[in-house]
Amino acid sequence: MTTATPPPAEQLAAARDALTQVEAQVNRAVLGQRQVVREVVVALAAAGHVLLEGLPGMGKTLLVRALAQALGGRFARVQFTPDLMPADITGHAIFDMQSEQFHIRRGPVFCNVLLGDEINRAPAKTQAAMLEAMQEQQVTIEGQSLALTPPFLVLATQNPIEQEGTYPLPLAQLDRFLLKSYIDYPGADDELSVVRTVTAGRVGDGLDLSAVSAVMAPAQVLEVQAAAAALTLDDAVLGYALRLVRATRDWQGLDSGAGTRAAVALVRAARGHALLAGNAYVSPDDVKAMAPAVLRHRVRLGAELEIEGWRPDDVLAELLAAVDAPRA
Repeated sequence: MTTATPPPAEQLAAARDALTQVEAQVNRAVLGQRQVVREVVVALAAAGHVLLEGLPGMGKTLLVRALAQALGGRFARVQFTPDLMPADITGHAIFDMQSEQFHIRRGPVFCNVLLGDEINRAPAKTQAAMLEAMQEQQVTIEGQSLALTPPFLVLATQNPIEQEGTYPLPLAQLDRFLLKSYIDYPGADDELSVVRTVTAGRVGDGLDLSAVSAVMAPAQVLEVQAAAAALTLDDAVLGYALRLVRATRDWQGLDSGAGTRAAVALVRAARGHALLAGNAYVSPDDVKAMAPAVLRHRVRLGAELEIEGWRPDDVLAELLAAVDAPRA
């Protein structure tokens, strides 16, 4: 059995309540995207980053800003453009004429929640500036390594339709995102509520976060993440997560499967999902629930399936149905 010291029942309940409150606060601002909001909250518990993909005007930026406001930590936003330089994200050294010394000016990456808006519009060298921060929780400026203050969460957005003037994220960078979440069109009732709310006596269509309250502090986020990491994980459930990942490597219709980091990410996400459900252990259902969001950006469809209009989720659904889950 793979486990750390299980968290006490009161700590488990407190962590679950905190996550539930964050989820509720974000849902106040973002209507009709409950699945995406839940996945983002799971990533928060698992201390992982999220890639949000959806058409313009679907609430991606609103979701990230609402999450940051609910957490009460420091928020920063970077609008990725073709002329954005790595130093615009990480910071740079400036020369002080009076002291005749170089000083480090820290960039927007030094925050708790970072929104990377339209991340695929920046060239590869600028995208790569995020790799060290996302993986090692630090940045290097002029040879000096500077640690980021935890918690540190990157939520990046991209538009799946427009390809002109974009730079697709390389697999090495995609692999740093714990989850990839799709923001789709809301249901008719939710969309009606959004339009009614935004147009009810307001000027313009600005993002309204007045209903979102700060319900957590950065220190509490770290406690929640520690509770998630300590949940009981049976070897049978661990083996199930690993079998799912390994199955992607020789599955018909996939040109390339997921690597070992995907198995680690699946276990982390399953722990976050279990904590949000208030459980002290990880079940096969937690693994199955998070598998699409963990794996969809780590597999590559073959050309034939792409031509036929298949999506990674279609193949993953078949895979999940075919790989037997352990019984309780």
